[in-house]
Amino acid sequence: MAGLADQNGHDALEEKLGRLSSKPGVRASIILDRASGAILKTSGQSSALRTAKARDAASAASLSNEVPAAEASEAQGVDDFAAMIWNYVSVSSQLVQEADKEDELRLLRLRTKKQEIVIVPDAKYVLAVIHDTPTA
Repeated sequence: MAGLADQNGHDALEEKLGRLSSKPGVRASIILDRASGAILKTSGQSSALRTAKARDAASAASLSNEVPAAEASEAQGVDDFAAMIWNYVSVSSQLVQEADKEDELRLLRLRTKKQEIVIVPDAKYVLAVIHDTPTA
């Protein structure tokens, strides 16, 4: 019976992520394990989930026709991005705890000129959604 409940929860999560990904302006999303920072799922444009350093390395590798190197660089870039998100959540959670031990982190929004990253930490997971910054 627990397996069926897990499957229903997984199906509901997949459905919600599908709806989220179809929203205008959403470029990518990533789900991390809250305890370890391991990547559980990604969706959308992988280029939105890479660091600038990884994008540069992948571009250089693709220009020299090194397909395996470009793919490895892209995967490393997603791993690096996930690590930065997880560290940001961890440090922000520590800040909240230091300010008030009875409080907890619920939402982080990081807005730049080009994009916005919305991060929703949960007890088990961290969801990060990258979307275009709306024009003012």
